[in-house]
Amino acid sequence: MGEVLRVRGVALPSEESAEFWIAGGVLSREPVRDAVTVVDGGWLLPGLVDAHTHPGAERPGDPLDAELLRRHGREHLSAGVTLLRVPGSAGRLPGWFGTEPDQPRVVSAGRWLALPGRFYAGWARHVEAADLADAAVEEALASGGWCKVYADWVGDEHGLDDPPLPAGRLAEATRRVHAAGGRVAVHAQTAAGAQAAVRAGVDSLEHGLGLDVSLLDRMAAQGTALVPTFTVWETFAEVAKASRSRRFREWFRAAREGLGPLVAAAHEAGVTVLAGTDSYGTSVLPHGRVAGEVRHLVAAGVPADAALGAACWTARSFLGFPGLEHGAAADLVAFEDDPRADPRVLARPARVVRGGRVVR
Repeated sequence: MGEVLRVRGVALPSEESAEFWIAGGVLSREPVRDAVTVVDGGWLLPGLVDAHTHPGAERPGDPLDAELLRRHGREHLSAGVTLLRVPGSAGRLPGWFGTEPDQPRVVSAGRWLALPGRFYAGWARHVEAADLADAAVEEALASGGWCKVYADWVGDEHGLDDPPLPAGRLAEATRRVHAAGGRVAVHAQTAAGAQAAVRAGVDSLEHGLGLDVSLLDRMAAQGTALVPTFTVWETFAEVAKASRSRRFREWFRAAREGLGPLVAAAHEAGVTVLAGTDSYGTSVLPHGRVAGEVRHLVAAGVPADAALGAACWTARSFLGFPGLEHGAAADLVAFEDDPRADPRVLARPARVVRGGRVVR
């Protein structure tokens, strides 16, 4: 059965004093003799979540690399992230990723789906609009139950005027994936792309830079989450700065400036906001930085407890994973101080437990 552990502290989000024993990788409220205490005081949280990350390859077009995948997973886990959602990857993720004890658990979406000419060659599975629904169902069933679709694609010199994926095709794909028991994540950077995604009833809107605030009530009512990925836009600013296109630079400046107020309005409207870094493992987009995404959410005006939940209990619930409760998998992170009082605390976990195994 392995070593029996004991943890004690103030559990979030309940704010109750809690004590758990861990045996066989599972949390228990029932005392177990001879348990080794690994957390005695402080703050206990369910394992953190990065709801938008892309481990396993660093440069656009590179194939999925098993060695990088392992390293990136360990970087997330060391930061207290015990659950990843990978909305698109260079190839379908191998079965060991997300199941081995030195890796976070993983919810994946197979390969990115995009119309020809959109997104990076070699990374996306490019399909015609008429074939999208079949491909979306195939990727969802072959992966972790999700598929990822590009509704639009804005690059350095192109994309601002390109029409989005036809709304009817996206709605058809969404209906088909839902009927198969899957869920749909959609990349959208333009107003037209975001509108098509929301009207199609997708499950999550990734980035959402051009999202019209008039759609927020509909998103909240139908359960479409927003994953704004502030972290990636920090690095994208350098791309925009170097662009030869004045229009592109102005578009990005306005979109970035509007993202904070948009996210605050989304939270106020009852939209589920999730924390995702869009990390690729490069020097400018390293893995294990979800704490920074939470700080961005707080800076945007999302209350501290909701911002923390976006990278923890709210995200876990959205993805179908429990929090700190009897019988749940023993995935938790402990802090000496309350991370809600100072979001910088989130970057300094005192203890990380994954599946009942202390990894930090």
